[in-house]
Amino acid sequence: MRDGRPVTVEVTADGRGVVSHAGTALLARVADKTGLTGALSLRLSSMKERRSGHDPGRVVRDLAVMLADGGECLSDLGGVRDQLRLFGEVASDSTAYRVIERIAEDPELLDGLRQARASARSRAWELGVGPERVTVDLDATLIGSHSEKDGAAGNFKGGYGFHPMMVYLEESSEALAALLRPGNAGANTAADQIAAADLALAQIPAEHVGQIEILLRGDTAAATHDLIDWCREAQIGFSVGYELSEKVREAILIVPANTWIAALDGDGAERENGHVCELTDQLDLRSWGPGTRMICRRERPHPGAQLSFTDHDGYRFQCFITDQTDNDIALLERRQRERARSENQIRDDKDTGLSKLPFKDFQMNQVWLELVQIAHDLLSWTKTLLLEGALAKAEPKRIRYRLLHVAARLTHHGRTARLRLQHDWPWAGELAAAYQKLKTLPAPAG
Repeated sequence: MRDGRPVTVEVTADGRGVVSHAGTALLARVADKTGLTGALSLRLSSMKERRSGHDPGRVVRDLAVMLADGGECLSDLGGVRDQLRLFGEVASDSTAYRVIERIAEDPELLDGLRQARASARSRAWELGVGPERVTVDLDATLIGSHSEKDGAAGNFKGGYGFHPMMVYLEESSEALAALLRPGNAGANTAADQIAAADLALAQIPAEHVGQIEILLRGDTAAATHDLIDWCREAQIGFSVGYELSEKVREAILIVPANTWIAALDGDGAERENGHVCELTDQLDLRSWGPGTRMICRRERPHPGAQLSFTDHDGYRFQCFITDQTDNDIALLERRQRERARSENQIRDDKDTGLSKLPFKDFQMNQVWLELVQIAHDLLSWTKTLLLEGALAKAEPKRIRYRLLHVAARLTHHGRTARLRLQHDWPWAGELAAAYQKLKTLPAPAG
């Protein structure tokens, strides 16, 4: 249709210089500017057997770009490979498979991959990603499997697959760690929680450790003595959900009505529905260590929601324990409630390759999780460093539609390439501005 009138469309195959996914190349350049590509090449250099062969670090980068672009499996690398003029030479599927296989076989290579991520993160923080405080969110999620892959097992919801432990940094929306586990692994397995948290702390730039406040958050599954003891030993704060045991319910019911204060919304305003109080003095929390506090929130469920036997007088209650010393308990409760953002991060990752673990081998799927986290960070760094307004907070699917999957004409004049975007595309200006801003970022040293 044109101006409301039907038109006849003639299709020919004689266009020149047209490329698709013009915005996806931005992610590859972000990987270069943050030093990720170079760090991967350095840490994985022992894998390269022939001088003319593909650089393993570059292969990993292209795989991460493919996932950030919306790919779901190894064969989707063709979406990058087929854009030769935009991305250059990209490894074949079989070469990429061998790279993943080699990393999976050698723990030192997997550790090198994580070290490369940490090195790039340090560089990204120098460029402006670094937050003023660090809130580490620990959460497990279920991933289904439709075949008998190594480590796949039945889960507590009756499904079948895997139950990885994921860790995210709330302030900068970065992915810090992912630990692959069988489907029957417990959400409250302290050893797995500590292992994932250790990997996450290793991602925080060394120059910030000890200089920046770190808080670990989790739901009720994180309320394990081993994990809290680990937090205290690592000198990081904690804020984790707590089960409504009989003693906790009894303590809630004897709280004077005038003790409850209004809870806070995300913008700091008082919530119309929600109150908080502190239960520390009503309970014996000595087993959790000195300074442990318990805070409770009550709210009336939304219309139509079912109450449970743990609810009282039409209220629903949620509790958490923390060692934070702030006097404003409403602020502490809001901070704990914001832990739900980790579920948004997991949802975004399931739209960025996490929903399908493509290999039969367990360790290869662990490497796949690392690739998903690199893709997550590339999108996060791109939004923080190069985008503004709504796009800086957009989910992957919207970023792909508005910026990454845009078609353009690529022309060359001498040694200069020019990417010409459609002038009336609503977000052409934002994409062009992002490319211009990327040029102003200093190249990594070395």
